[in-house]
Amino acid sequence: MWPFSLRTTKRLKLMLSKLEQHITMENSVLSEALVSYKQLDQLAYRMALLSRDESFALRIAWWPMISILGTFSSGKSTFINDYLGQDLQSTGNQAVDDKFTVICFGGESEPRVLPGMALNGDARFPFYQISREIEKVAEGEGRRIDSFLQLKTSNADHIKRKIIIDSPGFDADAQRTSILRISSHIIDLSDLVLLFFDARHPEPGAMQDTLNHLVEATVDRQDANKFMYILNQIDTAAREDNPEDVVGAWQRALAQKGLTAGRFFTIYNEKASVQIDDETRKARFQSKRDTDMADITARMAEVEVERSYRIVGGIEKLAKYIEESIVPELNGYITRWRTRVLWGDAVFAILLAVGITAVLSGIGMGYKGASDWVSANIVLTILSAASIFTAYLLLHFWWRRKVARSIEKRIPAQKGPGDPNLRLSFRSCTQFNRSIFQPNPIGWCKRTVRKLESIIQSANQQTERLNDRYTDPSGKHSELAELGSLNLERGQT
Repeated sequence: MWPFSLRTTKRLKLMLSKLEQHITMENSVLSEALVSYKQLDQLAYRMALLSRDESFALRIAWWPMISILGTFSSGKSTFINDYLGQDLQSTGNQAVDDKFTVICFGGESEPRVLPGMALNGDARFPFYQISREIEKVAEGEGRRIDSFLQLKTSNADHIKRKIIIDSPGFDADAQRTSILRISSHIIDLSDLVLLFFDARHPEPGAMQDTLNHLVEATVDRQDANKFMYILNQIDTAAREDNPEDVVGAWQRALAQKGLTAGRFFTIYNEKASVQIDDETRKARFQSKRDTDMADITARMAEVEVERSYRIVGGIEKLAKYIEESIVPELNGYITRWRTRVLWGDAVFAILLAVGITAVLSGIGMGYKGASDWVSANIVLTILSAASIFTAYLLLHFWWRRKVARSIEKRIPAQKGPGDPNLRLSFRSCTQFNRSIFQPNPIGWCKRTVRKLESIIQSANQQTERLNDRYTDPSGKHSELAELGSLNLERGQT
């Protein structure tokens, strides 16, 4: 069971317990990954990088996830309906849906449509607490979560053990900022991203903003191989004198955004296609479409494998991110805070020293020297020293708090629920009961470093077990299978 702190909220405990039950039934390797995320949570709690109602396990999508993004009328919904074998999504040449639709398997013959709150409150889905993210970019919109999201069920076999996300088009002006924010969120979480473009609009230059967001921001990502660029409805180019020019125009547009490698797919839906009179050209278009569609659907079928590697790989990535990025950045803020506090202390000490000297000089004018005055007024001297020391402490703690608040405002806000919270950790590192001479952030010590190394080693071992499941470089699995088959034949004879 998940070892919760007494301060952990009951709501978080319930969510993580349900997630643990779900993962345990589905994949034993991912159960080990869940334990690693639990260990990272404990480290983060000690370092105050997470509040007690958050968990790193809730920042990722545990179900295999395919996102389908693109412009309005680029054929996204038609593609999904064809993939599922049922008319689940509305289709049309104009904008027919302005919401993100999460599609998952449901046992009932008739599809169900559920509100966005069903996604916002379930940690197993990728939109858990997305209302917070929407609120950051559009104040007040977070309360209107049902205006941005919906959940649909399908009993198609293709959708079992995975989820598909259909996005609204990027051409919309209404709610555009929130749509782009959610799109970036699901791109980060997805195992596979299908980016759709419309071949019926041969002027890609008119869609620069869309290309910027969908292409330019993705080509330099470490996970760039999960993107598939699809020029849909290419059948409309069959009537052109040189249909290859349409594809060439889009390839040049993508190349200008940095996409010079990778494959560019061209497809169309046969039921909705235009008539192609030239049989030779028709056969060529059909052959290319069938080849590309087979490759796309094959890749979609592999997302469960990619999901396992994504989740396990995320453990090592997060552990190194804490050690190599979060801790040095936090140290930088603490060093800046310490330096400013010490300069303030020096100024206060000088001012108090000057004040003391002036007072002693004024009062001691009737004595031969300051030492005679001190000897004659020992009690008054002690009281004065105590008052000065108290004043110095009050100034010190007032100043360190003021400097801490000033620096905290400049620290980037938490990116999302379950992400490391630098502001929270910095606030804990600068509390009044913590010395400014502490060399490391709160909770960071040799024991923490060793624990992170242990977590990384465990993640590598989990990767090896995934490799044992999905690969066979030595051929031993095949040899054992052949030997078992041979023994079975001998036993039968």
